[in-house]
Amino acid sequence: MMNGGSKAGRFTNPGGTILPVPIGSAPANMGEFETLDRYFRVMRPPEHLKDLAAIVSSRLVRNPIHIDYRVDYLRVTSDSVFVPITLQIPNLEMAYREKNGVQSAMLNVYAQITTVSGRVVQTFEEAISRDVPAALFQKAIEQSSIFQKAVPLRPGPYKLDVVVKDVESGNVGVIGTALHVPRFDADTLGASTLILADQIEPVPSGRIGLGACLFSSYKVRPRLSHEFSPAENLGLFLQVYNLRPDEALHKSDIFVTYRLLKGQREIWMATETSDSIRQTGEQVTLNRLVPLSSFAPGRYWLEVTVRDRVSGESISRDAEFTLKP
Repeated sequence: MMNGGSKAGRFTNPGGTILPVPIGSAPANMGEFETLDRYFRVMRPPEHLKDLAAIVSSRLVRNPIHIDYRVDYLRVTSDSVFVPITLQIPNLEMAYREKNGVQSAMLNVYAQITTVSGRVVQTFEEAISRDVPAALFQKAIEQSSIFQKAVPLRPGPYKLDVVVKDVESGNVGVIGTALHVPRFDADTLGASTLILADQIEPVPSGRIGLGACLFSSYKVRPRLSHEFSPAENLGLFLQVYNLRPDEALHKSDIFVTYRLLKGQREIWMATETSDSIRQTGEQVTLNRLVPLSSFAPGRYWLEVTVRDRVSGESISRDAEFTLKP
């Protein structure tokens, strides 16, 4: 109306679209296919780490970086699964540069998740910095750094490719593994993966969803090596789903058994009931710290069994760990 036009002028673009007509004359490359191609190039996510994306396909790696990794599965809905991907890199594998009394290292991380047919469903990239005061450097290089990224996925098989590159040295580490994302049926007792951790602590409500290693309302730092010392606590984290509520009490009624086995012999056992477990509807979260000072060094097997007293169903999860001298 301001320019003296009419409604018919909205559809005069020769490319067949309702985009505004360019000032002057439309360029020769403004056909509908060129317009669609430009749209998708503009809207796709940025590719800052193209050199790392190329390594996913080429697999040509020199001076590889050692990377430990772990993948867990926690239910969101019956058709959506929360998949935390945790990487652990020894600090000794990184190259550092000293500036103003601080040793700094930088890693670039690129990950790609594809279906079995090769369709890309998730990608993420991130730069990780590690700054250590010079006075603490010798102690820090004996430790490891943890990076975690959680992605939502639908149940089914996938392939995960991860490339980590040290910016200073140019060294690269590559991971290629299969993901088998489980389906949590709505009418069957289910459980997440059992996570062995060296740190489990509640998160204030204002920080839920902020930062790494956050599962629900807890910060859980997995111990990827599954190696502990007698001076530490063994942390375990497990979520149980689809508990049936008691009609009289209007809440679930469960009985949990924790067992430590060494060889075939039971070394330790403890139980827990609904009275001491935090519940959220038909879901409960088990988190426990077990002191290890009274156990002898060796290889142990942790078994957690949950029995729903209302439905009569049971489910178990287990994990192996080593207690070092």
